[in-house]
Amino acid sequence: MSGQQQSSSPTTYTEIVLSINPSPALPPPRLPSSSTESSNRENFLKFGLPLYQAALQGRWAAAEQILQQSPHWIRQPIAKGGERVLHIAAAAKHTHFVKELIKLMNEEDLVLANGLNNTALCLASISGVVEIAKAMVEKNDALPNIRGSQGMPPLQMAVLLGHREMVWYLISITDDDQLMDHDRIAILTSCIDSNLFDVAIHILGKHPELAVLRDGKKETALHALARKPIRPGSYHVRRLWMTLLGLGGKLAQRKVQEQPIEILLVQRLWEEVIKQDEKTISYLIGYPWRLLFVAAKCGNVEFLTTLIRCYPDLIWKVDEENRSIFHIAILNRHEEIFQMIYEIGAIKDLIAVDKDTRGNNMLHLAGTLPPSHRLNCVSGSALQMQRELLWFQAVEKVVRPEYAEAENKDHISPHVLFTREHNNLRTKGEEWMKQTAQSCSVVATLIATVVFAAAFTLPGGVDSKGTPVFVNQASFIVFSLCNALSLFSSSTSILMFLSILTSRYAEQDFLKSLPLKLMTGLIGLFVSIVTMMAAFSVTFFITFRQGVQWIPIPIILFAAIPVALFALQQYPLLLDIYCSTYRSWSLFQPTKPKLLAC
Repeated sequence: MSGQQQSSSPTTYTEIVLSINPSPALPPPRLPSSSTESSNRENFLKFGLPLYQAALQGRWAAAEQILQQSPHWIRQPIAKGGERVLHIAAAAKHTHFVKELIKLMNEEDLVLANGLNNTALCLASISGVVEIAKAMVEKNDALPNIRGSQGMPPLQMAVLLGHREMVWYLISITDDDQLMDHDRIAILTSCIDSNLFDVAIHILGKHPELAVLRDGKKETALHALARKPIRPGSYHVRRLWMTLLGLGGKLAQRKVQEQPIEILLVQRLWEEVIKQDEKTISYLIGYPWRLLFVAAKCGNVEFLTTLIRCYPDLIWKVDEENRSIFHIAILNRHEEIFQMIYEIGAIKDLIAVDKDTRGNNMLHLAGTLPPSHRLNCVSGSALQMQRELLWFQAVEKVVRPEYAEAENKDHISPHVLFTREHNNLRTKGEEWMKQTAQSCSVVATLIATVVFAAAFTLPGGVDSKGTPVFVNQASFIVFSLCNALSLFSSSTSILMFLSILTSRYAEQDFLKSLPLKLMTGLIGLFVSIVTMMAAFSVTFFITFRQGVQWIPIPIILFAAIPVALFALQQYPLLLDIYCSTYRSWSLFQPTKPKLLAC
């Protein structure tokens, strides 16, 4: 194998295009400037420049007329980068133009390359238009094996841009014997980066030895997968952690149905890796960076469980700061990875006592602020503060009791560290809560005022005895009930918001008290708006019961508009509060281990 003969390959879209073409756009026409070329300037302006413009715009009739007058321009460079007319048309994705142009060319013309050694098929592979590539290959079947810029075959270029149909077509026509091991591993890792996992499995099936090779960045295919979290919710996790208990029980032979293709790829790669000796395995997963901890940092729980269930010793691995995957999960707030600690039985107690090089235990890590992108997965500073408190409590249940007051090398205990790190977040949460409560209390107060006045301004008035005229009407009873309910719910809402405004805003208040009050206040406000509009609509039924009876119908429809607007605007906030207050508790609860076959 030629795994040592590797060259770096471009990874970003810009790098890919620049490696094939000096400009992300099509190159400008090549205008002669030197004295040697000046004699051809007239011919270039007459034929070359119009031909370039025709190819760029896909105007075959104009190009055909030029080529009839001067056929040699079909193979002359017409762009600054040395591109011929076929290069320009292929890059511009003009299928009809390319097909007609190929009819006028011979096999040797299709092999002509630009200044970066890219044939027209290389540019077609980047464009992703399979029909153009097919037309070229039908004319010259040697094209798929002719390398382009940086020695890349057209197949690798298509993979880098993620054109699945083009990749499958080029795989079927590329001579596999022409590819070296460093080509195959570069293509394999590029497939993973481009989410072409089906292609990666196909390549790995033909060449399983690629699982232990490294690409130009010294990374294996597992490294590429470690930083790509598998689609959330696509895989029923919870693996066979009971194997770590040393109970000697046999693993259940149940298979997981509908596995994501990424998991299947991880499994096949790992099956090849664990065939190596222990020293080689450690080197493969630890160089150039430790993929276990990158996967833990990215929240790639499926990747980790797939590896550990077949090689349980990985559970003891620590990084350069003496942190396990659970320490990393806490630091980056990944609940699913943290939940695994409940599934490893007594081993949990051994891992939970580990401290990093700074003397921080797990609870210290829970007391630090997570990265901003993990903190912002919950909206609102108050709910973020609540989530942080939940994390701290969950980790506190895992570590030994004395660790709650243990100091690190800076002589700081976890609780002190939490308060110090989260002081700014708590202040922002307080401001957010007060602003929300003040805004909503104004609306609730206005509603209470309106419905209170409506209770003494009855529709139809009263008779000489002070009895409402429509007291025996069903519509009047509905009006009275809706008006009363609106008053009660708005008053409740006011009291809840007032309680929020007068709260002491201690850390523990953000855990349940404040979110529950805010949720109750918002629900009360919503109920008061609905019932107020209902009472308003019923009044029109009473007023027009003997008149124009269709008038209340559009009134009801219009009355539903503010109710719908309030629901649409406040529903996301209510949902966030509910999920953060009640659903989040389940994220940190122990789960029942599920035994699966390796």
